[in-house]
Amino acid sequence: MKEHETNTKDGNISRKDFLSLTGKSVAAGAAGSLIATGILQSDVLAQTSKKAVSPPASIPAGVEEPIVLEAWKSDVDQQSGPTPTPLPPARRIRYAVVGLGHLALEEILPALSICKKSKLTALVSGSPDKMKKVAAQYGIKTENCYSYQTYDQLKSNKEVDVIYIVLPNALHKEYVIRGAKAGKHILCEKPMAISSRECEEMIEACNAAKVKLMIAYRIQYQPHNRKVRELVQNKTFGAVKYIEASNSQGSANPAHWRHKKALAGGGSLPDIGLYCLNTNRFILGEEPTEVFAYQYSTPGNPLFAEVEELISWQMKFPSGVIASSSSDYNVHESRHYRVLCEKGWLNMDKAYAYKGQKLQTAHAEGKMEKQEEIGIAETNQFAAEMDHFSDCTINNKRPFTPGEEGLKDHLLMEAIYESAREGKPVKIIRNAGQGTHGAEPEMD
Repeated sequence: MKEHETNTKDGNISRKDFLSLTGKSVAAGAAGSLIATGILQSDVLAQTSKKAVSPPASIPAGVEEPIVLEAWKSDVDQQSGPTPTPLPPARRIRYAVVGLGHLALEEILPALSICKKSKLTALVSGSPDKMKKVAAQYGIKTENCYSYQTYDQLKSNKEVDVIYIVLPNALHKEYVIRGAKAGKHILCEKPMAISSRECEEMIEACNAAKVKLMIAYRIQYQPHNRKVRELVQNKTFGAVKYIEASNSQGSANPAHWRHKKALAGGGSLPDIGLYCLNTNRFILGEEPTEVFAYQYSTPGNPLFAEVEELISWQMKFPSGVIASSSSDYNVHESRHYRVLCEKGWLNMDKAYAYKGQKLQTAHAEGKMEKQEEIGIAETNQFAAEMDHFSDCTINNKRPFTPGEEGLKDHLLMEAIYESAREGKPVKIIRNAGQGTHGAEPEMD
């Protein structure tokens, strides 16, 4: 989901208006106290080392290797992961973020501040005043702040490696292609574009420019959802038979770009329904062969004059799995899915949210049903996906969610809309076959 920072008098947003926007430490304190009292820090360290049975830490020579700390937790407690291994700031991949709306300001920029392999070095916005304030907050140099008209000048900026596109859906194609021509790797928000043809043009442009293209499917980098994928593909509870998935929320502003078909490409399906669609494919590791859909909008509601409110669809997979999904723009927020298997089920609450995922499983044990909650430490989903792309950039690897992954979803969404219009199932021809994933992301 994305926001753009448009400032218009009547709140209406058009492509023309949008494009016309332009932009004119404790340890140190302790050491000081020791020196002040006449006790040298080196003396204290020497005394401490005499008492220690073993050194507290082994520090490898390579900064990319985790520091190995001494064991201290009981075997009956949840164990800690490896210590973080951030790259030195000078070695991190440098990002320019395009668009300073809700998603960028509330999630992406803060996430870049905690990334281990990525950092923010440039901004692109149509609001000069906002960009000036954000640049000051994040320490971005004035010369690294661009308007949409000066965007192409990123080509000569040696301090930018990756461009992250966080704009309304209809603008993705233009800014991905322009960014590729500038010679920068591209991370693009989902949905990838507003049509499968636009996706193809974006992939072609990035291939021609020999730059990487990744679509920001953050769920595929989220540890709870990855755990579901592992359990499903290992058949921990037997074969999957059926999936129920729903992603819904309320909306209140009919002038918002999400309710303008020319900018959004559709309603609840490409914005939030896409999470159900993509996550089903992700956890199953299969591509659907057929879809059947319905859609509905409340008559007279100005929110849905151009885009759909509700869409409900089923997908049939080669293994026989049926996935039933829905999304709605006019209900209280609800984001969940359940995977029904031969010998048990997996249930994910807050499945597509930025945080708060809860994974539960159930299976029979004799005369009892055993239900468990699998506790997994949360990670920042945006930081995880950006660091994966940075790792791919550093090591010249294919991203786990490349442009072809976005293209597959658009082909499916077009089939879903066709089915809803025609009132009959639609066979999937071009989207058959296995997935398009690249290198598996490194997970803490």
